Amino acid sequence: MNATCKFAVTALAAAMVLGGPRGAAAGDPPGATPLSARQGLDLARDAARAWQPDAALVCLENDEGLDGDGRSGRWGYLFYSSGEDAARGYSVRNDKIVAADYLSFDFEAPPLSAEWIDSDAALAAADGKSEDYRKEFGGRATTLLLMRGGFDDKKPDLTTWTVVYTADGAPSLFVVVDASNGKVKRMWRG
Repeated sequence: MNATCKFAVTALAAAMVLGGPRGAAAGDPPGATPLSARQGLDLARDAARAWQPDAALVCLENDEGLDGDGRSGRWGYLFYSSGEDAARGYSVRNDKIVAADYLSFDFEAPPLSAEWIDSDAALAAADGKSEDYRKEFGGRATTLLLMRGGFDDKKPDLTTWTVVYTADGAPSLFVVVDASNGKVKRMWRG
C-alpha cells in the first residue's frame, strides 16, 4: 500500500473514530440547523488554536446526515499540531462545540489548502456525475470528507472532497472532487 493510500485509509478511520456520519438527515436528532462545512469552521479553528497555536485543519467530515444541499446538522473538524505531534477533533452543532477529543492513534497529516469550495458546491459537482447511480439504485450522499493527499496518486498534495453515495443492495459510489475548482477527478464503486 503506497503512502497516499495509507493516508487515505487512516483519514477514513480517523473520521469514523470522531463519530462519522450516521445516515440521512431525517434520522438525526431534532433541533440541529443544517449548515455548510465552512459555517462551523471558525468556531472549531478558534478552539483548536486555543489548544495549540500551530493547529492546522487536516480533515473535515459531516458528523450527522446530509441534506440535499450538502449541509449537515453537525460537522467534525480534525486539526493537527506539529509542535504537540497530536491531532484533536472538534464536532460543531448549532454554533457550539459538542465534542472535543484527541485521536488515540498517530495521525500526522498535511494541512488542507487555504482555498476550497464549500460542501454545497462539492455535493453539486458530485451529484452531476452520480445521477445514474442515484436513479438506478435510489442512492443518496451520506458522507462528505475534505482532506489532502488521499485518493489521488498523481497529485498527492491536492485537497479534495470525497463524496460517498450509498444505496441498499448496491456497492457505495465514491466521487472525488477537486476542492479548488469543483471538478470531478475520479469515481469508483466499492
